[in-house]
Amino acid sequence: MTSEAHQSPYHGVFFDLDGTLADTAPDLVAATNLLLEVRNQPLKPYDILRPCASAGARGLIEGAFGITPAHPDFIGLRDEFMANYERGLLVDSTLFDGIKHLLNQMDDAKLPWGIITNKSERFTNPLIKLMGLHDRSIATVSGDTTPHSKPHPEPILHAARIANIDPAKSIYVGDDIRDVIAGKAAGMQTVAAAYGYCGCKEPPEAWGADYIIHHPLDLLQIIFPSRE
Repeated sequence: MTSEAHQSPYHGVFFDLDGTLADTAPDLVAATNLLLEVRNQPLKPYDILRPCASAGARGLIEGAFGITPAHPDFIGLRDEFMANYERGLLVDSTLFDGIKHLLNQMDDAKLPWGIITNKSERFTNPLIKLMGLHDRSIATVSGDTTPHSKPHPEPILHAARIANIDPAKSIYVGDDIRDVIAGKAAGMQTVAAAYGYCGCKEPPEAWGADYIIHHPLDLLQIIFPSRE
């Protein structure tokens, strides 16, 4: 695939999943609050737990119970959370507004795109299938696909190898500072999705991304600059 074929300076675009392509926080928060409910503890407001979704089970359990993975109760809570989430994987989760149009524009231009997430394959694969993305993504890499997860660059490099795309001619979009760290370490340009969960204490402006977008369709101006 040449850049001329799709009028883009990039040969591939890769996305984080939760908080970037898909708004999965409603179901993640529901799975977390169920942990509290069965323990007769007050439920946490959605707006409090939503930013924690950026860090997955670790962040949500910390937000709900105030404990880290070092706590002896953490593993049990994590396993229970995952069982809750698996039962309600796609109740209220949706693609973010504008994502369908964005991906359609990329497909029409024959610009390959893929998914690189820290989510476990047991959740990633059924979720993207239910959302109609599984047969469109040129490469899908989950948090347990390789021995490492983001912010390590290996998942991103692995996706680039699957897609046969030079990382230096690719761009990675994510809503967490770990996405920016991993993308840069892999040699890709990076985009901070400020519309996502952005659970880091530092704002997206401090992450060192090459670009910041506040709506998914803002990405079109970056990947197709000649259309301006």
